[in-house]
Amino acid sequence: MASNLDYLDPALLPLVEKVDAYLEAEKTLRRLTQTNTPAANGTSESPEQLHQQLARLEQEIIALLPTRDEWVKVNLGYGPSRVGAWQVPATGSTPARYELRVVH
Repeated sequence: MASNLDYLDPALLPLVEKVDAYLEAEKTLRRLTQTNTPAANGTSESPEQLHQQLARLEQEIIALLPTRDEWVKVNLGYGPSRVGAWQVPATGSTPARYELRVVH
């Protein structure tokens, strides 16, 4: 039986750092697209750069996950949060892939 404190495992720190960076980039992109003024958000990154950064971080996070198609508990600073990758089936023009999901 897994412990409720497994999310504090130091081996998960690289994953936690990537998820934190992903969430910060996602928040910056959201603010940027809502205001349409990079200076107001304190960033010089364009929406395209942020989309590329999010895609890169998503792939890095998926590579760090110890399992697929189930939640992994991580510590994002306020108790256990969950991160996981679920398979999205192939469609006519797109191959099968994994989609990142974060619950915080």
